[in-house]
Amino acid sequence: MSGTYPTSPKFNNMSIKSFAPSRVSTAHSQKRQVRFTATHRWIIEGIYPPMTRAEFAPIFAFANKQLGQSGTFQFVLPVDSEALGAGGGTPLVNGASQTGSDVITDGWPNSTVILKAGDYIKFANHAKIYQVTADVTSDGSGNATIGIFPSLMESPAENSAVSYDDLEFTVSFSGDLQETQISQDGYYSFEVEFIEVP
Repeated sequence: MSGTYPTSPKFNNMSIKSFAPSRVSTAHSQKRQVRFTATHRWIIEGIYPPMTRAEFAPIFAFANKQLGQSGTFQFVLPVDSEALGAGGGTPLVNGASQTGSDVITDGWPNSTVILKAGDYIKFANHAKIYQVTADVTSDGSGNATIGIFPSLMESPAENSAVSYDDLEFTVSFSGDLQETQISQDGYYSFEVEFIEVP
């Protein structure tokens, strides 16, 4: 692990892609058979505004330090880092050996819209980032079942902490080539693409 990706300067534009590969076969009758391969990854692309050499140099140095795709590092989304739901409390996984696309939790504030569809969550000691699929309201005791995408890649331990703000994506560069262009007036352009490697 090689630290956290620089937060300044900020991207001018960013895109987030959800890569969920499936195996699809179509019979002569046009009936399809589909199987999800359970290898979901988030892909993040960023385009910087024109930068001075002083702004660009530390970013390029960090990128080259990763040795192409071999290095992994942390990246916090600059726009979607805060949950839309109210959150709060001390949320924990309630029950061991959970599987599938619903996670039972407790420790939330009572009777509150704690998470909104599209929020991201993460479980302690897991690198994978999940997305909440529907608004979640806790019950009168602070319990909540959270629908997530993709399905759990591994079961979180009993009482694992649930995080929902400023989540660190574990990523690598998606390719081995890092390239910049320099304008005649001395400004640098740079684009990056990261892929999640939980």
